[in-house]
Amino acid sequence: MKIIRNASMPSIPGPADWFSGTVRIDSLYNTEPPARTGASVVTFEPKARTAWHTHPLGQTLIVVSGSGRVQREGGPIESIGPGDIVWFPPEEKHWHGASPDKAMTHIAIQEALDGKAVDWLEKVSDAQYEA
Repeated sequence: MKIIRNASMPSIPGPADWFSGTVRIDSLYNTEPPARTGASVVTFEPKARTAWHTHPLGQTLIVVSGSGRVQREGGPIESIGPGDIVWFPPEEKHWHGASPDKAMTHIAIQEALDGKAVDWLEKVSDAQYEA
């Protein structure tokens, strides 16, 4: 058994290479092999968002508060809110973030494959975000 105490891991800013705008990441947990899941609480200020990215084994988002947006490559931008759960299948190119005028917080859960849980790609342009 392992107990991870609340606030035992510090908040970190979302790295500028992977995010646009102000983002805070609070890691909840990362398991040790052979388990491979990890989860974080991610808070996006208005207009903040991830870069395009994929996950080798998919990703689940659970929206906790606020108003957000998600998009998979080739699909429309979708609005999300508290209680919504979003599943991105393995290798589906996508992005997610806050709405233009309201912050959004979600729990992000993903699994690592051979130690890697995400492949970061190009940033989402303002034109793509505002489409």
